[in-house]
Amino acid sequence: MAFDLTGKSVLITGAARGIGAAAARICHEAGARVIAHASGPSTNADKVAVSIGRNAYDFLYEDLSTPRAGFRLMERVVEKAERLDAVVNNAGVYLPSPLTGEKAEWEDGWAKTLAVNVTAPADICRAAIAHFREKGGGAIVNIASRAGHRGDGIDKAAYAASKGAVLAMTKTWARALAGENILLYAIAPGWVETRMAPQDIENRKNAVHEIPLGRVAQPEEVAATILFLLSGACPSATGSTIDINGASYVR
Repeated sequence: MAFDLTGKSVLITGAARGIGAAAARICHEAGARVIAHASGPSTNADKVAVSIGRNAYDFLYEDLSTPRAGFRLMERVVEKAERLDAVVNNAGVYLPSPLTGEKAEWEDGWAKTLAVNVTAPADICRAAIAHFREKGGGAIVNIASRAGHRGDGIDKAAYAASKGAVLAMTKTWARALAGENILLYAIAPGWVETRMAPQDIENRKNAVHEIPLGRVAQPEEVAATILFLLSGACPSATGSTIDINGASYVR
């Protein structure tokens, strides 16, 4: 079964690399008009732009750690697309919030993590929902994490808490808005082959050891799931969270 997004406009945040880049490519291949976001210009953004038949200047650059960034981004998206059919909230940061050491690192870790991982996607969702209500519906896929369910390392509490918040807001709005044809889904990956995954040999060995499948997930696997959810093949899945972690955490 081929999943077709022809005629749909899809915003993908954090589209310059990793899951976002893979999602941009697969949605483009499925016929969508991809509106790609990144925090700033980069060679990665240039490459992704080419892969979706666009130019680097077509990217919308916005630093999501700044106040009201999500609202500013959505204003630019609607101006650019006029009609938006779907949003993929993928952009995120994985910063330490250490229990010991300097309090400044703790405070900075929490502040920036919550700004990028919670406030910005929440603001984007709020603006998107208002737009979808005017247009008769739409879909949102929020990228959360296995950590939102099981927690994370002792110095990554801010990250785990932020992804738990993403799961909670997705469920809340899915329950409230399904009757308006506004559908929300969450994806909770474990380790994915991106720059967030462990890179040093020992940590990589430990990470893979806890995955029964024997490897970390590939960005394309998450992107394929995004495409399925946006395709409209199963609207009854609204409110659900799809785990992609090689059975490392089974609920």
